[in-house]
Amino acid sequence: MLGSSERSEGEPMLAKMRAVVAGAALAGALLAPVAMATDAAAATCARHTTGVCKANSPHPRGATAKCKDGSYSYSAHARGTCSHHRGVKYWYR
Repeated sequence: MLGSSERSEGEPMLAKMRAVVAGAALAGALLAPVAMATDAAAATCARHTTGVCKANSPHPRGATAKCKDGSYSYSAHARGTCSHHRGVKYWYR
């Protein structure tokens, strides 16, 4: 076993490498749920929605958007959708 005065010069580098690998693993563990939640929400809501769209959120059949006042729109085109309802909160696919 090496004493404190006999340590090899590679040990500080090994400690740094271990810290980098541990940090990368921690970052991956923290970011994985965010990526999965984003993919799940994209299944029913378009990416350009405002607010938080919950995955598989219930909405009436044929609705294309939910307005900011809580009403639903069945508009075939984006232009003018929810114009008298404070704008679009969610776009549905």
